[in-house]
Amino acid sequence: MPDIFDEIAEDLRTERALRLAKRYGGLLVLALILVLVGVGVRAYYASYRGHQAEQAATRYLALTKDVDNNATPPAPADAAKAAQALSDFAATAPQGYKTLADLRAAALYMQAGHRAKAADLWNAVGRDGNADPLLRDLANLLWAQHELGHAPDSQVLARLSPLAKADDPFNALARETQAMAYLRQGNQDMAKSLLSALSNDPNAPQSVRTRAGGLLAQLKG
Repeated sequence: MPDIFDEIAEDLRTERALRLAKRYGGLLVLALILVLVGVGVRAYYASYRGHQAEQAATRYLALTKDVDNNATPPAPADAAKAAQALSDFAATAPQGYKTLADLRAAALYMQAGHRAKAADLWNAVGRDGNADPLLRDLANLLWAQHELGHAPDSQVLARLSPLAKADDPFNALARETQAMAYLRQGNQDMAKSLLSALSNDPNAPQSVRTRAGGLLAQLKG
């Protein structure tokens, strides 16, 4: 910006620039005002968003302080109360904190025994195009894991299919849940195939490999 104003100042020393200034001076002043207003608005909006984020972080930490700092899980009534408070907060929170609050509320609803409310929140996050893709995948995985045996197996398998791809960070857990769904359907061959692959997958978490190997041994026995 300083270079532009230096050039304008130099041009104004010439007769041609004076004539232009007389003809278009009003427009130049207006353009300068608009530029300055635009910069001011952007700065204010960035400051406003930063302030909003700080407020949201403080509020989120306050809402989760009691349930996260206790050595023992909260009582069902306390978990349900905390979940409702987080859901209320999520309704007006910035996107990132909205997603975190919804996921935390879903977990608390499960602790309180309110599976349907938890499933609704996982569904909402999983289908929210504005949420972080990793958190959407997590929500879909949690929905599938907790709805197994409640929702139709075909729906659970459909939800897991995108997560079972090799490049998804949740693929091992997704394939493990797929195997459970196939077992429920009576498709032992598909379940065994998935469990065998998991038990020998060096990229899968050790806990998943151990569970897969143990269940595979039971199915073959």
